[in-house]
Amino acid sequence: MASAELQGKYQKLAQEYSKLRAQNQVLKKGVVDEQANSAALKEQLKMKDQSLRKLQQEMDSLTFRNLQLAKRVELLQDELALSEPRGKKNKKSGESSSQLSQEQKSVFDEDLQKKIEENERLHIQFFEADEQHKHVEAELRSRLATLETEAAQHQAVVDGLTQKYMETIEKLQNDKAKLEVKSQTLEKEAKECRLRTEECQLQLKNLHEDLSGRLEESLSVINEKVPFNDTRCSQYNALNVPLHNRRHQLKMRDIARQALAFVQDLVTALLNFHTYTEQRIQIFPVDSAIDTISPLNQKFSQYLHENASYVRPLEEGMLHLFESITEDTVTVLETTVKLKTFSEHLTSYICFLRKILPYQLKSLEEECESSLCTSALRARNLELSQDMRRMTAVFEKLQTYVALLSLPSTQPDGLVRTNYSSVLTNVGAALHGFHDVMKDISKHYSQKATIEHELPTATQKLITTNDCILSSVVALTNGAGKMASFFSNNVDCFIASLSYGPQAASRFTSPPAAACMLQYKKRAAAYMKALRKPLPESVPYEEALADRRVLLSSTESREGLAQQVQQSLEKISKLEQEKEHWMLEAQLAKIKLEKENQRIVDKLKSTSSGQLAGLAQESTVVVTTAVQDEAMAKASLEPVQSTGLIGILTRTSDSEVPDAESREDLIKNHYMARVVELTSQLQLADSKSVHFYAECRALSKRLVLAEKSKETLTEEIKVASQNITRLQDELTTTKRSYEDQLSMMSDHLCSMNETLSKQREEIDTLKMSSKGNSKKNKSR
Repeated sequence: MASAELQGKYQKLAQEYSKLRAQNQVLKKGVVDEQANSAALKEQLKMKDQSLRKLQQEMDSLTFRNLQLAKRVELLQDELALSEPRGKKNKKSGESSSQLSQEQKSVFDEDLQKKIEENERLHIQFFEADEQHKHVEAELRSRLATLETEAAQHQAVVDGLTQKYMETIEKLQNDKAKLEVKSQTLEKEAKECRLRTEECQLQLKNLHEDLSGRLEESLSVINEKVPFNDTRCSQYNALNVPLHNRRHQLKMRDIARQALAFVQDLVTALLNFHTYTEQRIQIFPVDSAIDTISPLNQKFSQYLHENASYVRPLEEGMLHLFESITEDTVTVLETTVKLKTFSEHLTSYICFLRKILPYQLKSLEEECESSLCTSALRARNLELSQDMRRMTAVFEKLQTYVALLSLPSTQPDGLVRTNYSSVLTNVGAALHGFHDVMKDISKHYSQKATIEHELPTATQKLITTNDCILSSVVALTNGAGKMASFFSNNVDCFIASLSYGPQAASRFTSPPAAACMLQYKKRAAAYMKALRKPLPESVPYEEALADRRVLLSSTESREGLAQQVQQSLEKISKLEQEKEHWMLEAQLAKIKLEKENQRIVDKLKSTSSGQLAGLAQESTVVVTTAVQDEAMAKASLEPVQSTGLIGILTRTSDSEVPDAESREDLIKNHYMARVVELTSQLQLADSKSVHFYAECRALSKRLVLAEKSKETLTEEIKVASQNITRLQDELTTTKRSYEDQLSMMSDHLCSMNETLSKQREEIDTLKMSSKGNSKKNKSR
């Protein structure tokens, strides 16, 4: 009973301790929040002090202006007082001078009245702003005092609770010591543990048999059918190629095309807006062609001149994003890497807007301070300054959400997948806000342009520039409205496309995994395309073997063929030289023959027929001179044959010498036959050389093809070896994982056996102690 009461008390104390601990956490959180609020209030107080100092400076400037105006009024009154006696003396000067002085006086009175009214209005505004600032300052100080008192109270409560916790801990430690002392009385319950140990042994035995059977079965299944199961791990599962949804990809590409068109229109409108604003600064309130503009407007114009370097990259980034979305890719946030580039370009444009915003506001203030500015125009300028601030804020908000959407493709842990839909919804809201701001700017600027056109000093250049700015603002408004409605209509499609990914995987684990998945997808598409490609007509097996033998024999005899080609080329060159030589010889012989024929004809005409013997001797000399290089070495009466390059020449005895004409015909026919023979030999040599050249070219092509096939085969062998090593590594990793599991199971079984052995030893000790106690009781 005492132990039950102690346990109940201990549980109550533990519950109270947990409650106090929770309250302590809540109080600490409250104290931290109050400290943050007090810091924010101090910051607000500092800002209010700064605004008060600014108002005081404005008040000082206004008082200085009032003093100047008062001095001017005194001077005007003195001049008026001096002009009155002069007017009395010069009454005879005529009615024209009196009317002129009266008009000047009325003008001065009106100017003075306007300045007095403006001074009074500024005094009222300053007094109201001062009273409002004092009221806000008093409220903030009272709130700060109350928050400080509350923080002190919370701190006191926290100190009391910590003290109470320390006392409770000490009390619990004392109770724990008492419970440890009383736990010795529970040793009697060891008898009941015997039955439990026996039951545990039986359960352990059955469990061991069941686990061993399951282990053998799972190992057999793994070894036979499942070498590597990549669906268990989300990181491996993210590398699996998902099902290709062509309709989804075409729709995303169409959406990207529409977004690109909208961004191009928006970029054009922004370029026109900044350019025409720069032109307007150059002509209003001071025309740069007449007078120099202020340094502020010069700096503002210089910054506006750089707008294209910040606006054009937006179109380029959107174009790159559109080009990255193709029919073959998987379009989700993890794979749209080009969205990061567009986000960076948008960030640079936001920096440009932040840089020109102060100059734009100061330029509008300078227009308000101009003497040409009316009250209505001043009100429109103030509204435009507020609109420009809102426009910059909306662009910053839009850039923040676009940067968040680009995080999954670069930093997967930067944005949780469950927040994708909310970020897309906020992007749509930001676009609608941008449209509203542009509508206000268009409205206020049209009113401002209307007022400026009614001014008497408005030039045609100012009117044209204002119309151009209005057209660019209207184009911006229309583009923002189209973009906002387009995004709102397609936000459901964007949210639905977020679930498009690997099966049984919550997300792509990282951008490298998405890149690997896309690479695997391309390889799978190329493999399927290769499977669908029709096979070329194959060469018959016998013909292929014959071609292989020819190729091998030709490659083996490549050096021999090269030598043969070289020899044939040398022979061809020699034959060409001989051909040229004998053509020259034939020409010389023909010339000599013509000369001799002419001489013979001349002699026949001049001499009589008795001189035929001398003529025959001369013609014989001519024949011998024509063939002197190939003449016979020995002269005999029998016919002798001479073999050479000029063929076979048969000579007869002097008794068988034919007449002159038959001898000339014989020489002519011999030379013609020799020339024909040489030309046929030359043609044969040419044909053989062409044939050898074709064979050499075919052999070189075969050699190049063989080397290419060798390189491809070596690359395929390398890829296959890499695949084999990768599969072996995967197999080893799976084996190691299952071996680790088996070792863990065996360790668990060993630990259970050890616990059982310890329990048995404790039971044995309890038995021995109980036996000793029973013996002592018996002896007593």
